[in-house]
Amino acid sequence: MSLTQAVKNEARRLGFSLAGVTTPEPPLHWPAFQYWLSMGRHGSMEYLADPRRADPRLVLPECRSILMLAMSYPDPGPALQNEFPPVAGRVAAYAWGRDYHLVYPERLKTLVSFIETQVASPVMHRLYTDTGPLLERDLGQRAGLGWIGKNTCLIHPKIGSYFLLAEILLGIHLEPDLPFSADHCGTCTRCITACPTGCILPDRTLDARRCLSFLTIENKNEIPPGLRPHLGNRVFGCDMCQQVCPWNRSTNLGVPVPAYHPESRTGRDQEYDPAFNALPGLPNPDLIAELGLKPKEFNRKFKGNPVLRSKRRGYLRNVAVALGNSGDPAALPALERAFQDNEPLIRGHAVWAMEQIRKDKRNRK
Repeated sequence: MSLTQAVKNEARRLGFSLAGVTTPEPPLHWPAFQYWLSMGRHGSMEYLADPRRADPRLVLPECRSILMLAMSYPDPGPALQNEFPPVAGRVAAYAWGRDYHLVYPERLKTLVSFIETQVASPVMHRLYTDTGPLLERDLGQRAGLGWIGKNTCLIHPKIGSYFLLAEILLGIHLEPDLPFSADHCGTCTRCITACPTGCILPDRTLDARRCLSFLTIENKNEIPPGLRPHLGNRVFGCDMCQQVCPWNRSTNLGVPVPAYHPESRTGRDQEYDPAFNALPGLPNPDLIAELGLKPKEFNRKFKGNPVLRSKRRGYLRNVAVALGNSGDPAALPALERAFQDNEPLIRGHAVWAMEQIRKDKRNRK
């Protein structure tokens, strides 16, 4: 068995759904990425402008191969059928369980140790779980893990797009895989049509400033008032462009992709890693209860979970908006208490939410 195949087999054993190898050549989509940055579509994510993204060898000069890996997380569809509180929120599926930034590193280190054992010497390397200055999806496509869809996600024909990427830059040669050259989006535009804010652009990029995932996670400031109604009950991320994608319902390349019928989801043949099993209260948190979380309670509840990334002020900002969108007068006492919070960001969005509920109440009379 070749070293490359042995490494892929070990990756599978460690729980990775996909494994592919590519070379450290500059990413094909670097010019398009530069244009995207120049248009300001990255919003406040200034870290994306790191010039090392232009060439993986600027990250690791000794790099000879890049091992691209993917691990599956739950399909968010079944959660729609679960029982949940009367005023419930929605959390993106990747954030139901443990934070992948905590799950991946130990497994990546174990994989490096396996490689070093196989070659009987230390190997120069860098490990990343979307934390490095790399164009991950570009590298993933080159490593044969799928194509970049119209919704900007990397899509694999057998397991769809519900997976998270990681990579190991290696100072040894592994046999590269053929790039995934086919485009299986065809004429489908479901993701573009379904996007709540219309942030998906025709050139397979998106305007992060309007993306609900950006607004509820990366954005540290107020949510623009004109976009708040589009959150619906989402309080952390958004799965919409993936939920409507036919490739998250088809399990075999070459099998006709069925029309989108949310009431007849068939699921995928790919099991997700148990580390991503939903924690209590997820994926549909009780929004009225959430708005009352004190700092220590928030940190304790979301310890080791991606929601912690938004911090309490950002999460309760999102919760307040979702309560305002619910139109439910039962949320008013919780929002009035939130108006007394020490965080101005929470107070400001609580005021907006109360105004929305009272306006809805007047309109129903």
